[in-house]
Amino acid sequence: MVPCRMDRGRPARTDERDVSHTSTYIPFYEYCQRTIFSTMKLVQIYQCLCDETRLRILNLLSQRPLCVCHIQEILDRSQTQVSQHLSRMKKDGLVEANRYHNWMIYSLPKKVPHAMEAHLRCLQDCVQTEPIFKSDLQALKKIKGNCDWIDEVIRTKASPAKAV
Repeated sequence: MVPCRMDRGRPARTDERDVSHTSTYIPFYEYCQRTIFSTMKLVQIYQCLCDETRLRILNLLSQRPLCVCHIQEILDRSQTQVSQHLSRMKKDGLVEANRYHNWMIYSLPKKVPHAMEAHLRCLQDCVQTEPIFKSDLQALKKIKGNCDWIDEVIRTKASPAKAV
């Protein structure tokens, strides 16, 4: 990371004792974008991941896209609770939502942020030992037949519409 200089407009000064390092001037707003805002995104990811229900939802969505009603059934939570968690996750960019008639279908984003990708891999390692995650995946297998229509909806939304 290139150091920021608060004295905007002046050329960066190199330390005469250390010739191996040269600093480059970066405008203050650009420095903030590179450090603070990327850190904020990371903080949002951690805040979102610090809840067991959201971790369980991410674990399920790492398997396949799901409707709110399916997540609700697997987690044994109310529709309101599940929707609030999903809304927070969507706001933080951890999930994507697609409406199909009366249903909201949630999935992991097509382009996953690097930090989130690393945490998803870690989550996949952890679920092997945690009973609650194992039971969620078993419940998902039981209702798999009820979820097949979601795959078709996702495929039709991804493919370009045909002109009639």
